[in-house]
Amino acid sequence: MSTELWRLSALDLGQLFAAGRASPVDALEAAQARAAAWEPHLNALSRDNPRARSEAEASAARWRAGAALSPLDGVPMTVKEFLVTEGMPSTYAEPGEAPSAARDELPVARMRQAGLVTLAKTTMPEFAVQGFTASARFGVTRNPWNPALTPGGSTGGGAAATAAGYAPIALGTDGGGSLRRPAAHTGLVGLKSSLGRVPRLGGLPSPLLDFEVAGALTRTVADTRAVLRLMQGADPRVLWSGFAVAPRSARPLRARYVERIGEAPLDPVVAASCRRAPGELRAIGVAVEEGPLPVDITGLNGLWPEIGKIGIARLFAADPALAARASAPYRAMAEEGARAPATLLCDIVERVQALRNAASAAFAEIDLLVTPSAAAMPWAADAVYPEVIDGQPVGPRGHAVYSGWVNAAALPALSLPVDPAPDGMPIGLHLVAGFGRDDLLLDVAEALESRRPFADRWPVLPGEVSR
Repeated sequence: MSTELWRLSALDLGQLFAAGRASPVDALEAAQARAAAWEPHLNALSRDNPRARSEAEASAARWRAGAALSPLDGVPMTVKEFLVTEGMPSTYAEPGEAPSAARDELPVARMRQAGLVTLAKTTMPEFAVQGFTASARFGVTRNPWNPALTPGGSTGGGAAATAAGYAPIALGTDGGGSLRRPAAHTGLVGLKSSLGRVPRLGGLPSPLLDFEVAGALTRTVADTRAVLRLMQGADPRVLWSGFAVAPRSARPLRARYVERIGEAPLDPVVAASCRRAPGELRAIGVAVEEGPLPVDITGLNGLWPEIGKIGIARLFAADPALAARASAPYRAMAEEGARAPATLLCDIVERVQALRNAASAAFAEIDLLVTPSAAAMPWAADAVYPEVIDGQPVGPRGHAVYSGWVNAAALPALSLPVDPAPDGMPIGLHLVAGFGRDDLLLDVAEALESRRPFADRWPVLPGEVSR
């Protein structure tokens, strides 16, 4: 073929399969070869799927018989380590091992029932509560655009794998930006859907209240939309999944561009790239104003670290064996969480409900909030977070100020690649919509992407000459 299969989008691969111009086995072999070349530099995979070949062969047979399960039948995908996947262990990336799962959790099941081929599982930080990707169990994961730097987290392994061309889809989760910030740091599209749009059932318990949603990282908005179609849909066992999608208004769209949140610092390189967004939005017919975030997130941001500590304490109380396997920093977090008074958790829950109500009111007046996806460029791969942004000291969530509140508010949000930094490192623009308006996000993102496509940029192997 004139185009290497690993370079193609998921939808393009499906079209080749349908036309008989390539097979899922070809695509799997291309994915495996790409992973073999890059893994020594990235460490993005936590474990290979021993049944990948048989899954690809079964898909190829379905295409030959005209019985494909979906337009993406046979497309390779990766799955985040702790998403429960039948036939493979699923862990919190803690030291030790676990038995293979007997079934898929619901979002994974929907993708596998659509015929996608699981290439491998991907690395994550322990318990998926950090914004970088390293663990005592799997080591440090690196960014293909610069292996000295992090791809972000917690879906960092999936981001690195997709950005390097292992597979066009990386299933992951987003509990506070864990799809969107890695997307920004690696040049991908990352959608965090409205709470319940992709129902969760049968997975490992999350330490982040109900904030965490399952989703995917892809290279194009069209692929992100295609994955959402496969993963979404009400399930009577999941209350939030039964919400009605809000109809789109006939009036012109209104957006607010929020460059900074309070006094939180922003890397000037990120600011310069995202600053072009208001003009791009106006060019596609969106009315844009500039101003502050229309909801107050100060109090919740201050309490954010406590949410993870309390959540991990609850996991350990329910499973002492898990606590015994966990690394020391997470046992220390759990000890702090166990000492937190019940009144603190009640305060957090009340603040979350107040934020959800305030966000609902704000999105009655506007259609989109637009911000940078992350406040910092990628930092050293083995560092938990950047300690300084634009010359100002920051804490563990300084880089994540734009993303976490969206999860607490139950809103949909998407990170879209914009112009890279002068050194070529990717940067992401963050679009946030009202509850249930996921399709609006995708429509706007697709219109922006069509003006300035980014999917043809690829990192090169260390020592390789760019082509």
